Amino acid sequence: MRIVVLSASPNTDGLTAACARAAVEAAAGAAAGVDAREIRLNGAGIGLCHACGNGWGTCQSEHRCQVEDGFQAIHRQVVESDALVLVTPVYWGEMSESAKAFTDRLRRCEASAGEASRLKDKPIIAVAAAGGSGRGLVSCLGSMERLILHLKGRTADLVSVNRWNRHEKTRAIGESAAAMVRETVGGASRE
Repeated sequence: MRIVVLSASPNTDGLTAACARAAVEAAAGAAAGVDAREIRLNGAGIGLCHACGNGWGTCQSEHRCQVEDGFQAIHRQVVESDALVLVTPVYWGEMSESAKAFTDRLRRCEASAGEASRLKDKPIIAVAAAGGSGRGLVSCLGSMERLILHLKGRTADLVSVNRWNRHEKTRAIGESAAAMVRETVGGASRE
């Protein structure tokens, strides 16, 4: 079983990093044979969507992005995973720029496939981490929930974290990641 944890902060030792670590460690320890890995979106060389052609390029017709950069390798790992965790800091009430660059392109490639989305029914945990003021969590999680809906994924959990509830919420993220693994492994063994 493969779990991908997408982390979207430039800070490798902050609140978002602690949330991603909690998800990776808990998922890896939840069942034998689990490959849980963090992919850091910052520095992955993922550019913005170009809205190719008349606004749609190969993302609509072939469900792949024609702009060649770091997106393709991560997109492949996401669709090949059994479950996904997306962890982003909250900037201006939204996901970080690196998270938006990746998810905008992911949405175009997968949501345009409709019921054939390769993320259909895939369990996804969305984590919004507001380290500074602690504000903007609800609007950020709202946009993350819409993303999961467009991708046809299954919302396994939506977690809001700020610097005041960090310890409790990183523990909750770990519990959600472990539960997601156990449910996914249990579901696979029942089929």
